[in-house]
Amino acid sequence: MSLFKNKTLLLQIVFACICWNVSGQSAPKTVSLFDGKTLTGWKTIEPAEMKLWTAADSSLKSGDGKNKIDANRYLFTTKEYGDFEFRCLFRLTGDAKTGMINSGIQYRSVVEGGKMVGYQADIGTGYWGDIYDEHRRGKLIGGDLKTLSHVLKENDWNTYMIRCKGNRHELYINGVKTCDYMETDQKMPQKGVIAVQIHSGGVAQVEFRDLVLTEL
Repeated sequence: MSLFKNKTLLLQIVFACICWNVSGQSAPKTVSLFDGKTLTGWKTIEPAEMKLWTAADSSLKSGDGKNKIDANRYLFTTKEYGDFEFRCLFRLTGDAKTGMINSGIQYRSVVEGGKMVGYQADIGTGYWGDIYDEHRRGKLIGGDLKTLSHVLKENDWNTYMIRCKGNRHELYINGVKTCDYMETDQKMPQKGVIAVQIHSGGVAQVEFRDLVLTEL
């Protein structure tokens, strides 16, 4: 790279930093929630359930694709988040003939009475892109599939983005917005854990990778 290009790049970086300082804001910090190798930073409701989740091939996995899932299982972050943009890749596989094949991503959730309680970005046939209030109010809003149905890859890798700021909740699968929800109940928690779920029912496996979060 030429000296001129080096100086130009340096000036661009300095200018960006000055703009952030002048506005009184700091640049949003994006962090990885999963190191790709271990379950560090994650926990389960019951310690014994940790054995049901594995870190392999740079993915968080649950379900072996051979045995039925006996109960809803959750792996959740040890840290809580309020306003954020969360992104990941996910893959849900299984035979619907064996029972319900479903998963989800919990956010602004808490563990109460041995249950995971809170918002869920739903995953699975009949539930794609829904916002479900786990162990509280049930389905809040259905996902809009008019566009998503053309780009969704069932039984393969897809992307999920959850954007939560104040009372506004937005869900995107493969870049397509499925939900834009405004929470009107002021009693709902504004902060909580992120959790990945595998739903009880059929013979299934769920995988998550590249889980990153930017606090807003």
